[in-house]
Amino acid sequence: MKTFFCVFAFIAALLQITVPASAVEPIKISKEDTALDLTRAVQIMHNQGDTVQISTAPGADGIVRRIEVQADKDKRSSGNWAAFAIANPTDEQIDRLIVAPHYRLVKSGFVWPDLGSQRISSITPSEGFALDRQVSPDADVFLITINPGSVITLVAEMASPNLPQLYLWEPDAYKDTINSYTLYRGILLGISGLLALFLTILFVVRGTSLFPAAAALAWAVLAYICVDFGFWNKLIAITPGNEQMWRAGTEVALAASFLIFLFTYLNLNRWHDHFSYGAVAWVLGLMMLSGVAIFDPPIAAGIARISFALTVICGIVIIGILALRSYDRAIMLIPTWLLIAIWMTGAWLAVSGRLDNDIVQPALGGGLVLIVLLIGFTVMQHAFAGGVLRVGLFSDMERQALAVIGSGDIVWDWDVPRDRVVTTPDISTYLGTAAASLLGPVRNWLPVMHGDDRDRFRTTLDAILENRRGRIHQTFRLRANDGHYHWYHLRARPVIGSDGEIVRCVGTLHNVTEQKKAEERLLHDAVHDNLTGLPNRELFLDRLANVMSMSYNESRLKPTVFVIDIDRFKQVNDSLGMSAGDTILLTISRRLFRLMKPQDTLSRLSSDQFGLILASESDPAKVAAFAEALRQAIRAPISYAKREIVLTASVGLLTWTANAANAEDMIKDAELAMYQAKRFGGDRIEPFRPSFRAIGSDKLQLESDLRRAIERKEITIAYQPIVNLQDGTIAGFEALMRWEHPRRGPISPSEFIPIAENSGLIVPLGLFAMQQSANDLFNWQENLSRPNLFVSVNLSSTQLIRQDLLSDVRAILSRTHVTKGTLKLELTESVLMENPEQSAHMLNELKSMGVGLSLDDFGTGYSSLAYLTRFPIDMIKIDRSFVKGDKPQKATLLRSIIRMAQDLELKVVAEGVESEQDAMQLREMGCEYVQSFLFGQPMTAENAARLLNGQTVE
Repeated sequence: MKTFFCVFAFIAALLQITVPASAVEPIKISKEDTALDLTRAVQIMHNQGDTVQISTAPGADGIVRRIEVQADKDKRSSGNWAAFAIANPTDEQIDRLIVAPHYRLVKSGFVWPDLGSQRISSITPSEGFALDRQVSPDADVFLITINPGSVITLVAEMASPNLPQLYLWEPDAYKDTINSYTLYRGILLGISGLLALFLTILFVVRGTSLFPAAAALAWAVLAYICVDFGFWNKLIAITPGNEQMWRAGTEVALAASFLIFLFTYLNLNRWHDHFSYGAVAWVLGLMMLSGVAIFDPPIAAGIARISFALTVICGIVIIGILALRSYDRAIMLIPTWLLIAIWMTGAWLAVSGRLDNDIVQPALGGGLVLIVLLIGFTVMQHAFAGGVLRVGLFSDMERQALAVIGSGDIVWDWDVPRDRVVTTPDISTYLGTAAASLLGPVRNWLPVMHGDDRDRFRTTLDAILENRRGRIHQTFRLRANDGHYHWYHLRARPVIGSDGEIVRCVGTLHNVTEQKKAEERLLHDAVHDNLTGLPNRELFLDRLANVMSMSYNESRLKPTVFVIDIDRFKQVNDSLGMSAGDTILLTISRRLFRLMKPQDTLSRLSSDQFGLILASESDPAKVAAFAEALRQAIRAPISYAKREIVLTASVGLLTWTANAANAEDMIKDAELAMYQAKRFGGDRIEPFRPSFRAIGSDKLQLESDLRRAIERKEITIAYQPIVNLQDGTIAGFEALMRWEHPRRGPISPSEFIPIAENSGLIVPLGLFAMQQSANDLFNWQENLSRPNLFVSVNLSSTQLIRQDLLSDVRAILSRTHVTKGTLKLELTESVLMENPEQSAHMLNELKSMGVGLSLDDFGTGYSSLAYLTRFPIDMIKIDRSFVKGDKPQKATLLRSIIRMAQDLELKVVAEGVESEQDAMQLREMGCEYVQSFLFGQPMTAENAARLLNGQTVE
């Protein structure tokens, strides 16, 4: 039956069929009733069309009649109707006002709020004419006169779907209520306006971020209560429909300004960047919501109310956390936030309908003004307490006291007549001793002071008292309760009394322990090796000089100087890495140290070279035994990474004699003996002999001549051809340095290149080789039309680790303009592996400039395959050891290397080809280039040009 009725009602609505409504129950009124709430007695009828039939309430005769009411033809019908009945059982005529408020916060809703509108278009009584509308900006008011003993049924044509509240007011009582609320609202508007203006003025005067945030919140509250109190209607013509947009806009502004104030006041951006990102996103969302308020005010208002509630909840959490951390702003905001939480609770009770009296809405408006008032007080309190408005008001004495407190120094005050020292704060707390243990006479300081500082401290104070002037600048050590000493620096000056005597000494005591430790570390590092902690060369020389000076006065003291160099230690670094080399050096230093006695000295002179002063033995036999013990200690196997490493050493030694000139000469002679031991194959002990000086001086002379060889144009570049196996043409050259000494004639690169690397001359030599090779290559490419011709220049490890290499190569390329990739830098695997990370970085930079990169001696190191793809190599040179000989494995190895290079798109050059048969075999395997004396000797640039031009080389 219920379903049938629903269907019938739906069809009737479509066909605009008039559906009669049931009779309504009348509300009885009396003369004493000033206001009656008719909301629950109203019968609402939706979608009834332009005409509605109502069964009236039983009249005085008990008859129920039916009336039909037509919608106003001049207005658009909503199809929604409301019916209610009023009975006057008295014998007097009663006048009443029917009031339907446009907006009430009570029961307005939280998520999708009812923001108010015109509620009733017209009211038709069951007898008589339609009721007259009374003028009212914020409610629909109709005057009705009820005769004695009559029952009137009223049918209201609704202008909106909802009728939240309907009241029956006695006219004078309604007027008095409106007047009283008008006074209350005026007071609130005045207070909130003054607050907003006052905070704005403070913002203009001071400009700190607190005041604009608080002022924005005050203006938002003012705008909200102006809309709520209907004040804007007196300034701007706002229709009931547009009022929803204004109300939603002010609620969005209130939510946004409230969030900004919380963020700004608590200075949340200093705690974490995420607070800033979240707040900015939140405020931007609310700003976008203000646009939504134009099109759909209920959605905008609902989201704004949710935002306000979330801000209050987040504020409770954040303020609680920061207050526990003793953040003063959070602590000062607690009372304000408690009031805000209470206000939000009351607002929630009102909009949900749990609190529904007429006083709630004005009270909540007053609560907002009270919140702004408390916020303004809090902001001002913080400004005055934090010194925002008191900058520059401190006295000189206050500033000096604050400066001392801020520096963290201890005030040291010595009352001389009473001999009482007071420190503020008590220095005993820093030393961990009993409280006030150092308060009192100066002599109380002497027991805790370091023995080396007591006399100096006492003498300084006595001098001040005797001379009655001066300053105290004293650094001393005080012993803490744990036995450790702390360094303190005392700066004080005497205060002279009227009688010319010192009455006080006042100053500051500063803890300089960390500074002293840093100085000690710097002094230690300046004369000690960072890896082993042993004395470095400078300290070794100083100690040797001291021992030598003592030897002149003590005949039994004849020190012996040892210089120990680890043989082939560079191979250890190349194969195992620098970290393994450092570990091995530490092991060797510990072994050598265990052989020494307290009067002996061990030092690390250079990377793999140690120096030793043997002062505990002077007998030649014991010195020789000690030297052998050194050699055996180094020869003992060292376990590292599940392998045993056996090292040997070349040892040179020299025993002091009265003819010794100085410590530097003794070390040089011991080094000459060590170098002689290396020439004999290493793993050898060699005493110094004067004949070694001639050998050493020859090496020094060669280094001196090499320094001037470039200036004298003794260094030249020879080019060895690199031949293409496919057609027999010259594809490029390898640049080789040659030295024509004016007296000694040609000097082999194997002799002068090591000298250049050890002395640092390899850098200018390498730069000369690159520049000259690039010039010759450009001339060949330009004059002989050979743009793809290339030249390979060898690069040492010293050059590779220099940052200036990149700028040097860039300058060479900009001057010569050779074809990209034709100037190649050639490196060995050992050079790359000295510092793989740095090498990879430098090679990538060189590759990006357009420099080709070639890997020489491929296959001789351990790291070839592991790092071949890591470095941007475009050419590899197969070492001659793979090409020579007739071993059956040779062809297999060569074929594997060539195939791997082809897969990696690398060019292959085979070195040391001795026969045409080997060349043909390499060609069949796919090798592209060969380089050997069979295909061309190193030649000058002129001969290379003739060879490229097809002419016979002289």
